[in-house]
This record gives sequence, C-alpha cells and structure tokens, in this order.
Amino acid sequence: MNAQTTTHVLFGTDELDGWLREDIGYFDLTSAVLEIGDRPARIAWKARGPVVAACTEEIVRLLAQRQVVQIRHAASGKVLQAGDALIEAEGPAQALLDVWKVGQNLLEYACGVATRTHELVRAVHAVDPRVGVLTTRKHPPGLRRVAIKATRAGGAWPHRLGLSETVVVFPQHRALLPEGGWASIRETLTRNAPGLAEKKIVIEAATLEEAELAVQAGADVIQFDKVMPEQLAPWCTHLRNRWPHLKILAAGGIRHDNATGYAASGVDALVTSSLYYGAPADIGVTLTPG
Repeated sequence: MNAQTTTHVLFGTDELDGWLREDIGYFDLTSAVLEIGDRPARIAWKARGPVVAACTEEIVRLLAQRQVVQIRHAASGKVLQAGDALIEAEGPAQALLDVWKVGQNLLEYACGVATRTHELVRAVHAVDPRVGVLTTRKHPPGLRRVAIKATRAGGAWPHRLGLSETVVVFPQHRALLPEGGWASIRETLTRNAPGLAEKKIVIEAATLEEAELAVQAGADVIQFDKVMPEQLAPWCTHLRNRWPHLKILAAGGIRHDNATGYAASGVDALVTSSLYYGAPADIGVTLTPG
C-alpha cells in the first residue's frame, strides 16, 4: 500500500513568513560575518532512512518567497528510501540559509509523523482493509495543520478537526445533565434533529450498557474508550445484530503494538493520537557552492 499523496494548501503565506521571522530575528549574523550571502549555492534535504515525505510543499513555498526558482521536491505522501532527496534547490546562499533549519525541523517532525502513520495504516489494513485509521486533535497547540497534513500523507484521516465540526458526546457532557443524561440527550437530539440532518451523532461509551443507552438516545456512532479488543469483539457482534447500520469506533491507548488486535475486533475505525509522538525522522542537509 502506498502512502496518501497530499499537496493540500493548509498554511497562509503570513504563517510561513512567521516561521522564518521567528528563526532569523534581525539578520543572519554568521553569513554576514563570513560575507557569503550573495554567493550562488545548492541545498538538499535528504532522508537518512526510509521515510514518508510530508510538508515538502511548505518548504518549496518558503524558498519561492525568497526568489529561489530552481526547486525540485518529492510530494507529501511519497515513500522515500535512505539517500533520496526530499527537496533540492539552487539560489543565493542567504535565501537557502534562511530556510535551512526551519525546513529541516519541519521535515523531521512531519515526516516522522507521516512515517509512523503509514506503518500503522499498513498494519491495520493487512488485517482488514475496511478499518479506518482516524487521528485526534490531541497534539500541542499550534501544530494542528502540520499534524493534519502529516497524518494524511501517511494515509490516515482526521477524526475531528474542531469543536464546531462534529457532535461528539463525552461522559463529561453527560455529567452536566440530570440522571446520567440519557433522557436529556434523547430529547435535545430529537428537538434539534432538523438542524442535524447532515451530521452524525457520536457518543462515547465505556460499557455495552452505555452503548445501548447511547443508541437509544440517538447515536449513529459509538466510540468505545479504552476497551480491550477481546471485549470489543463480542460487543460489536451484539450491537450490529441489533442495529446493523451502527458505526463503531475504538479509541484510547491505540498504538502500533496493539492496533492489529483492534483492527480484528469488528470496529469500523481506530481513533488514535499516538502517531504525533515518537522519534523524528532523520533528515540530513547539505549546502554546496552553486
């Protein structure tokens, strides 16, 4: 299975410029002292091991914004081997030096996420290609667009991009409602049904009883939190026998070492945040005279 090629434009020009302003400050003191900024040069970001490319398009844009026109790159989602170039460019040395470290840092994080995502998606689909891998919004603030692009490059889909996008009822919501919240949820979902015609109602559950109550309250999707695969399997069978169109998600603690067990449990998709965390990709950078 190939990774998901993705060239979506998720970042504004001002945001990209801000990344460089944060790193450069006033000017590059080192290159000014060495008097090398105007010299023609070449730069290459290369993989030191197998990686899935991610966010290469953003580095191309950073270079282009500095009037670098000779640029070649591997699209986000392409699987690369050790020694392969993610990006190569030619231009004034200062323009290349300005983008050097920002580009390397972005690639190391994004390609690391994309590679882990690709490996997990491949493992899940080897068990059951019908099971989706969905990534959460549990990443540090400010990284959402990078995380989305990197996980899409690896073949996953976002679970929920923000509070305004999807109706997801958690136990924390039910705690604010009387008597466990089920009657109130049923009443409010029924009352607001005309405005929810295009939405799926997702309700989180930790037990089979909670899942049944959730469906009776109006859930289209049950998201089981921190339930082991061996317990999920009979629950999935039971729920599908009663409600054939119900969708079932597994969430909470899903990682590469247990994802295949969850994939075999009968759920429709796995929801995970583990892909955001781990070793960065090993990306080397060379600069040579032009």
